[in-house]
Amino acid sequence: MATIVITGANRGIGFELAKHYKGRGDDVIAAVRRTSDDLNALGVEVHEDVDVTDDAKVLHFKRALGDRTVDVLLNNAGLLTSEDMLDMDYDRIRTLFEVNTLGPLRMTHKLSQLFVRGSKVGILSSRVGSMTHNEGGGNYGYRISKAGVNMAGKNLSIDLAPRGIGVYLLHPGYVATEMVNFAGPVPPDVSAKGLIERMDNLTIEQTGTFWHAEGHELSW
Repeated sequence: MATIVITGANRGIGFELAKHYKGRGDDVIAAVRRTSDDLNALGVEVHEDVDVTDDAKVLHFKRALGDRTVDVLLNNAGLLTSEDMLDMDYDRIRTLFEVNTLGPLRMTHKLSQLFVRGSKVGILSSRVGSMTHNEGGGNYGYRISKAGVNMAGKNLSIDLAPRGIGVYLLHPGYVATEMVNFAGPVPPDVSAKGLIERMDNLTIEQTGTFWHAEGHELSW
């Protein structure tokens, strides 16, 4: 039985990740700002008031875990807004950067003392953060924040590799969640299964790489 920490597990992809890991017998720890009835019903360990943008709250969460080993950390918590040349809201972009880029970096850094050789870190990024795949423009804040977290994850992979800890950037697909008004074609449970398969199968030799939930590697 592995110990799995998932941020943003109260709904959407995060909830499905928690559900699938719990269903196969893993010890699931959900780190959320606010819980949900669905999450509470899973019977996982829930820690509320965990804001990935707040150093003190993330450190409080880390201390609450005591000396437990974290086998898998899934940085799932994220935020989406949409900026374009007609609506360039820099305050929104800063918020996206705090949540989507610095949030996973902060959580991984604070929990790194609880990792052991063989632990894995997954960071839910997005293909829209890829320079290669950007053919549509727009979505300034989301694209920038996801490109930033790709670099953060790559850096973490280098610094954690000597300890045998793998770090992987993961694209979940265009998933039908509240974040996109349920417009995506991919059901959350399908995405979660793919992400878990990636985390199960990726090795330390593949640390610092960028993967689609469907199983193919993505370019930066």
